[in-house]
Amino acid sequence: MNKQKSKITRKILFQYFLSLAAFAFVFLFLLFFGWQAVSGMTWYESQPLYWILRWVREYLLLVVGFIFLCVWAAMSYHFISRPLKYLDEIIAASGKLASPTTTPILLPDAMKYVQDELNQVREQALLNARMAKEAEQRKNDLIVYLAHDLKTPLTSVIGYLTLLQDEPEISPALRAKYTGIALSKAERLEELINDFFDITRFNLTTLTLETEQINLSRMMEQMSSEFQPILKEKELSFDTQIEPDIELYCDPDKLERVFDNLIRNAVNYSYRGTAISLTLERQVDSVCLQIQNHGKTISPEKLSHIFEQFFRVDTSRASATGGAGLGLAIAKEIVELHGGRISAQSMNETILFTVLLPG
Repeated sequence: MNKQKSKITRKILFQYFLSLAAFAFVFLFLLFFGWQAVSGMTWYESQPLYWILRWVREYLLLVVGFIFLCVWAAMSYHFISRPLKYLDEIIAASGKLASPTTTPILLPDAMKYVQDELNQVREQALLNARMAKEAEQRKNDLIVYLAHDLKTPLTSVIGYLTLLQDEPEISPALRAKYTGIALSKAERLEELINDFFDITRFNLTTLTLETEQINLSRMMEQMSSEFQPILKEKELSFDTQIEPDIELYCDPDKLERVFDNLIRNAVNYSYRGTAISLTLERQVDSVCLQIQNHGKTISPEKLSHIFEQFFRVDTSRASATGGAGLGLAIAKEIVELHGGRISAQSMNETILFTVLLPG
């Protein structure tokens, strides 16, 4: 916008000096030919115009200077008032940005560049406000769902513990069954409470990086091995293609959180009996990690919001895999803090996440 403002300033100054030069030329031209015409005529003292012309001749420099000064002042006022008028209109238009509306900002043709800039800011402000409102609504809905869902596992835990307390002669097998169910419900209760903490942490903290040199290949191999029990339980398998000895300068703890979240998503949303593909390779000026799983295709509309905070692909309250909808939003923030990019694709019942990190 600074270049555009300078362009407007140069245009006004050019018009100002051009007008002054044109006026000076025309004024001197008329003065010369007027003087020639008057000098070629015979004047008598009885003519009123004689005394006026005589006075003008005696004070010629003063008269010419006075006329020139008056016209210069009028022209200067005209050209100075124009940018001041533009400034008033810009101030008025800027005031509308505090509470932007769908009505576009209109400025004079000479200020079209500024008008376009202000309208871009207005549209971005409207978009940000809408996204913030949608995120706030999703968060509020999620809190209501979580608060409601807290009752179910808590009621189950209390119910089964009460049975164990009231029935001291219960068989060991039934006692073990009730204890297992109570433990399972308590673990689900812990997950829901952690979701609440995630929401609070996301709103109140700012992520910062603590970087160091690590062997990323070794980290991914270790993480893939740690997920083997979960994969076995869900009848899934890993198809890993990890290029050895890839070194990366990064924050290992936060990147581990990114990869853990992506792998868990793949595990949670995969069809049973399928393989999850995990690929890590070095490219020309970056490191590329891809995680692909076979599951229900995500629609383009949902895919466009998948990295937004509090957004969940599965909106069902009862979903065992539905978290607080913060994992991918935090993953995106961590990757971008590293100067990288994260993207998602989904078609033909496959979901592919790609992480590109500079290195």
